[in-house]
Amino acid sequence: MSRLGWALAALVLLLSVLAAPLLFSPAAPVPETAAPTPSPAPAVTAVPAARDRPYRAVWVSYLEWQQMDFSSADAFSRDIAAMLDNIASVGATVVLAQVRPFGDALYPSRYFPFSHLCTGTQGQDPGFDPLALLVQAAHARDLKLEAWVNPYRIQAGGVPALCDESPAITHPDWVKETQSGSYLDPANPAVRQYIADGVEELCQNYDLDGIHFDDYFYPTTSAAFDAAEYAAADTGLSLEDWRRDNVNALMALCHGVTARYGLRLGVAPLGDPDLCYDGQYSDAALWLAQGGYVDYLMPQLYWGLTYTQDGDTAHSLDTLAARWADLPRNGGVALYVGLGAYRIGDGDGSTAGAAEWQSGHALADQLDALESLGIGGVGLYRYASLWENTGWPELAQAERQALAARWVTDSPGY
Repeated sequence: MSRLGWALAALVLLLSVLAAPLLFSPAAPVPETAAPTPSPAPAVTAVPAARDRPYRAVWVSYLEWQQMDFSSADAFSRDIAAMLDNIASVGATVVLAQVRPFGDALYPSRYFPFSHLCTGTQGQDPGFDPLALLVQAAHARDLKLEAWVNPYRIQAGGVPALCDESPAITHPDWVKETQSGSYLDPANPAVRQYIADGVEELCQNYDLDGIHFDDYFYPTTSAAFDAAEYAAADTGLSLEDWRRDNVNALMALCHGVTARYGLRLGVAPLGDPDLCYDGQYSDAALWLAQGGYVDYLMPQLYWGLTYTQDGDTAHSLDTLAARWADLPRNGGVALYVGLGAYRIGDGDGSTAGAAEWQSGHALADQLDALESLGIGGVGLYRYASLWENTGWPELAQAERQALAARWVTDSPGY
């Protein structure tokens, strides 16, 4: 071969090597029949460096989506523009948008059918990508957008009606039933991989700022729920520890995914650490202490500072917040707190009464109490309680004004 021939051959070889990564890009669809990979050891917690603003989040749930107009991209864009303008107006910095509520999605997915919230029928394409519009609109207002995923829930009280593409239909062996609804089986390694694959799809396809899980882990404490799976596991662990191990495996697997993409993974567990551990088998204290499972925890402390039950203040906001603040914490894991904006006016069931929640500044007072414990990041559950509160509109407005008085500043710091 001539020198020119050798040069051309070398050039062709070089170009083929450079092109190879494109042929095997992570974005390429993965066959759903592929065997699940084993759960990895927890990845090292790595919180992305962009922490230039305080963490002040507002949850937007499927209940809010029920009120949105999905009839067209333009109609949906108008609705979310008004919502995001409101969120930004009080100085909030993060939107926690529920995009996977019932084993379905508010975006086109290889793994999950379109949510019934988009058209009224699960699996029906609305003709546009709601999540893409939401991410774009949030970032245009300098708001971070985290995709809120319910990992296990498929149905609650028979809702929604399931389409043929629902994981409960395509993989009936993955599903467990309770009196409250249908759930993916936390003990099944294929389920864990499926959930992690869904998280990776979100990380690949959208310019997100994080992935957020809520508090729905094991839906029951009944031994009958997974007696056959526990027996088949033939483990030396107790049933309770085995269940916690299953949830830990899911969290480690999903955190490994988000860490590869430089995104945060956060969880909003139950407000009482004991109920997390014994009631839903989510070892949130371990996740806080070790790293490799989450980048932040935001326990749902939905009671007021004056909450009491016949003299017992164990679930008052300051008591529970102090318990969480006293737990060992990995340096790479942040601790935030979720506050119950939905309690405005109605109260939290305290035997001391609802006066705190009828003050017009309950949430702002709670912020002050949390800051005294060194907890600066918060989430507010939920959007409609502050901006669409038909029962207590004046109180909701007063609460918004009190929040804005504390949050609408130019001061940096995460």
